[in-house]
Amino acid sequence: MTKAAFCGLGRMGVPMAARLLEAGHDVAVWNRTPERGASLVENGASQATSPAEAAAGAEVVITMLADPQALELVVFGEDGVAAGVRPGCAFVEMSTIGVDAVLSLAARLPDGVDMLDAPVLGSVPQATDGTLKIFVGGDETVLERCRPVLEAMGTPRHLGALGAGAAMKLVANSTLGVLMCGLAEALALADALGLEEAAVLDVLAESPIGATVKSKRTKVESGVYEPNFTLALAAKDLGLVTSAAEAAALELRLAPAAQAWLERAATSGLGDLDYSAVIADVRGRPASGGSPPT
Repeated sequence: MTKAAFCGLGRMGVPMAARLLEAGHDVAVWNRTPERGASLVENGASQATSPAEAAAGAEVVITMLADPQALELVVFGEDGVAAGVRPGCAFVEMSTIGVDAVLSLAARLPDGVDMLDAPVLGSVPQATDGTLKIFVGGDETVLERCRPVLEAMGTPRHLGALGAGAAMKLVANSTLGVLMCGLAEALALADALGLEEAAVLDVLAESPIGATVKSKRTKVESGVYEPNFTLALAAKDLGLVTSAAEAAALELRLAPAAQAWLERAATSGLGDLDYSAVIADVRGRPASGGSPPT
């Protein structure tokens, strides 16, 4: 059993923390809105009143937050993780924040605190059943200390030095955004050419883009885009991709185009819906976030 702290109880954080409890770990949780932790407390977690309190005495501290700005406040703000964490603890950053943010964070942690960056591939269903793909950067000996905690949430894969996990997540997200926007454009073209939606989806489901089509078909056909991974976060992640490419003096064309589609959909009021709602925006169709009809 590991004494762990989990800060950030969004759509992903709650099921991830629940997996730690199910595996028998001693878990303290913190969220800006404490009610998000109610179900976890009912199942044995302790509710901390600040990130510092959550981190106090923890062997492993995990953060899962929306963006670098939120992470900065939670770690280095008043009563942040840095104020409570002690030497010998492993700090595991699982948000999608980019390589530069990871390295900046590590440089400012208190002496004696080890760090892994470990962003995940997968959304709410994978977080719930513990099948996330976890991209790990950092020292392998630290990973081995944290392995029982990480394996409760999914499959960790060591990719290299600190920052390698964040780098791999950007690479993966660059493809996910492009695939979804490619599907959106394909369906818009099919509309313009007068093809029946069901027939188009049948054909695309058996094409190289088939996995994306099959996973989002119900949402496309119903117009109900209940979120697993929100469009606003997808737009943020594509922004990290394009920023990393610019910093490396690398020309990308598809990722910036996908970012533009996602940002347009977000500013059209779809930011809280699933990121596949970009399909509705590109097609000029309505989208909602309620439960699909039964």
